Amino acid sequence: MISLKQWMELVDYRITEGSDYHLNGENLFSLTSWNGRQSDGGYSMEIVFDQKTQDVYVVEACDYSNDRAYRLINPDIDDVEHDKTAWDDTEWTDLDVADDFIEKATAIIAGEDYDTRVQIQLDIPHDLLYKLMLQAHESDITLNEFILKILQDVIDRPKLDDIAESIAPRANFRD
Repeated sequence: MISLKQWMELVDYRITEGSDYHLNGENLFSLTSWNGRQSDGGYSMEIVFDQKTQDVYVVEACDYSNDRAYRLINPDIDDVEHDKTAWDDTEWTDLDVADDFIEKATAIIAGEDYDTRVQIQLDIPHDLLYKLMLQAHESDITLNEFILKILQDVIDRPKLDDIAESIAPRANFRD
């Protein structure tokens, strides 16, 4: 999770709003940095934190120009079910990696293009990582490209239940 300090540096200490924020019985505080535009380069960044402990509950980045909304929720302290809709027909994209949030938010603030894919963190044992590196080298692609291909293949693979259902014979039983 990013810290309050990291968020403040991200928005260049430009705060446009602040207010009490109530979540799951907690009295928290939110700060917003908004550039004042709803489209054509419009964005807002928000952070919700505990004023006493400085623990960050959630950070949000809204890209109004592209109708995209990203958030990073602290899983250690926030177990509340959050709304899926950010505004109108725009749904939140939940991120799991702090660097992914920082990269997207930095680009949104700068008005630059950014990668809309969601980063995930993988903990791969060293022996398996070595084998993957060799296989990626043999395929003449980067390790990241190789792992993305593996993950996409798994995602695209039909579920076993779907396969069983499609090949199961349909029998009529009579009394």
